[in-house]
Amino acid sequence: MMHSATHQAINAVWRIESARIVAGVAHLVRDIGLAEELAQDALVAALEHWPARGVPDNAGAWLMATAKNRALDHLRRQKVLQGKLEQIGQDLEAQEALIVPDFVDALDAARADDIGDDLLRLIFTACHPVLTTEARVALTLKLLGGLTTHEIARAFLVSEPTIAQRIVRAKRSLREADVPFELPRGAALGERLDSVLEVVYLVFNEGYTATAGDDWMRPALTDEALRLGRMLGELAPEASEVHGLVALMELQASRSAARVDAVGRPVLLLDQDRARWDHLLIRRGLAALARAEARGGQDGRYALQAAIAACHARARTPAETDWPRIVALYGRLADAAPSPVVELNRAVAVAMAYGPAEGLVIIDRLRQDKALQAYQWLPSVRGDLLAKLGRFDEARAEFEAAAALAHNARERELLLERARQPGPGTAP
Repeated sequence: MMHSATHQAINAVWRIESARIVAGVAHLVRDIGLAEELAQDALVAALEHWPARGVPDNAGAWLMATAKNRALDHLRRQKVLQGKLEQIGQDLEAQEALIVPDFVDALDAARADDIGDDLLRLIFTACHPVLTTEARVALTLKLLGGLTTHEIARAFLVSEPTIAQRIVRAKRSLREADVPFELPRGAALGERLDSVLEVVYLVFNEGYTATAGDDWMRPALTDEALRLGRMLGELAPEASEVHGLVALMELQASRSAARVDAVGRPVLLLDQDRARWDHLLIRRGLAALARAEARGGQDGRYALQAAIAACHARARTPAETDWPRIVALYGRLADAAPSPVVELNRAVAVAMAYGPAEGLVIIDRLRQDKALQAYQWLPSVRGDLLAKLGRFDEARAEFEAAAALAHNARERELLLERARQPGPGTAP
């Protein structure tokens, strides 16, 4: 039992700290694939030592120190083979400078950098143009969010082996191309920014509604995504989509406290206590949206989603929500970034604005889309609309089908409860 609790603690710490550890080690070894292996070595060491010795007070620092020690051992061996080993001091910073003289300039530049964040360097390195867009996003989600290949596959609505292959090939490509671990500037920054924004948003989404596990949300991921988004806003102040993404995340995050009840069960949007929404985050989100629109980004994919979130944020009660405007915004979003998930959300908005029968027409068309075959929210929304139309037996079957597809325990409970009582409710 004690070992089980320790393993759970290790897993929780790793989820939170793995990205920082990989980024910190990558700053030393300048190789993302190697950095991930050394970070995994630190995780193995924790699994070996913590069950017997207990979890350290600062578990993240223990893992970071262990991983950096592994990195320094690797660099020592590397320099020995090259015949260039120098005297190593006890101070870690001095060790880095002595062991890795080739990297001194890079370390000095990092210290002088006004951003100076290894996690941002990690994202931009993993989003190098040498990789395909799909490979960039998959690799960075793995490294930054600590997501499993299964979780990433569900986020992309593709198979797990496909994601695993993308990640392996991406690390190999970065190594073979000798991609530097750096924060790009000028034109190079713009070339990678779209992929970076997509990664940050997917990390935020995984935190906002966890793909798997026992909890509805993973706040550490949403907080990290918000932090990175705000830093990107400082790094690229004229990029409208950066501000659009920040606006979207701020507005979505403003609802976090109202999204679960006292025992952690999900509370859907229209059932939430709006007094619990964070009005500071709402103000920040609306200000970021205004910055995006002032830079001509009102039709950007993130700005449009932020505008939709703003409709909810401005409504003091669910009845005041401007659903026709939300339908129109989803139509523009479908033009800017077409996807079956956008169309699914548009169906919900249409149902709210013009009646469940109108939304059901769109949903039934989406049932033929292969990308949504394993997406639990499609049968869930269909079940809700059927219930509102009084077709309770059909609704029950849809909720049961949705529950069977859900990998998050809280989602599954919510859907099974709707299956037991499929009366008119609130659409997800």
